[in-house]
Amino acid sequence: MENAEKSLDALKVARMYYYQNMTSEAIAYELKVSRSTVSRLLSFAREQGLVNIQIVDPSEHPQLLEKKIVDFFKIQRAHVVPVPGIAGEGEWLNRVVQYAANYLNSLFDSNMVMGIAWGTTISGIARHLQPKATHDSQIIQLNGAGNTQSMGIEYASEIIVRFAQNYQAVANLFPVPTFFDYAATKAVLWRERSIRRLLDLQNQADLLLYSIGAINAGVPSHVYSAGYLERTDFQELKRLRLAGDIATVFFREDGNFDNIPLNERTSGPGLELFQHKHGLCVVSGLAKVAGLAGALRGGLIRELIVDEPTARALVEGYILPIN
Repeated sequence: MENAEKSLDALKVARMYYYQNMTSEAIAYELKVSRSTVSRLLSFAREQGLVNIQIVDPSEHPQLLEKKIVDFFKIQRAHVVPVPGIAGEGEWLNRVVQYAANYLNSLFDSNMVMGIAWGTTISGIARHLQPKATHDSQIIQLNGAGNTQSMGIEYASEIIVRFAQNYQAVANLFPVPTFFDYAATKAVLWRERSIRRLLDLQNQADLLLYSIGAINAGVPSHVYSAGYLERTDFQELKRLRLAGDIATVFFREDGNFDNIPLNERTSGPGLELFQHKHGLCVVSGLAKVAGLAGALRGGLIRELIVDEPTARALVEGYILPIN
């Protein structure tokens, strides 16, 4: 009850401040409260998602890096997040996930299904989500999280549940191994009705949220650092010169993903799904540039959020030098 009353007060103050252009002092005088109370209510309104602030700068849209990426790879949109190179990859990632968490509210709404591929980057986004109430919406996990050491339920489910709670959506977990020991085991399990329901929901997704996995990333990709792959798997990745993965499904430098043995045992969806759906790919780190280029070449990305140093390395290495 107390929180509901605070929300009503915050909405009243926000309307006066943003719609009527009243100063904090004028609002405080009219409502007979202190200026600090007005400030706290405005902060509460932003934190609870009651206020959505967008910055539109015509002089920077589209930025040079964004335009080069969009024009060359023929994607729908690219967002380059400004950050100084000297800040380090940890800060690059922090800026990118905060941007993505805020931007996601403009894409996901009621009566939608969002498919999520768990991982280090997506976990970061989950921690910075801005509350938004939706109805009849669902979140579906795209790939299993179990390995030989654990079922991975704590890690993956925490991410999925955070998204579901943030949007007041239904959470659909995918309780299967990340990689099966045998492709035949996967084929049998995929015929079970309980699993088929989840696979069908993945195919119904309106929006896919994911990153690019890379073996030697500055901020390690979770699948490569948490016991999901055996030594023989790493040897196969190197032998086939694979560029990276999306939802633990691997692809080559040209974006091709056919005839890769490891993909026959993965629980992630066929990458055709990413070619046909609206996918928001969030990437940060120089080790992911080759994988990012491969995914773009393969048509596996519709919309991209990337930090400035990584975007510059992509453009300079795979498109044209910046003038």
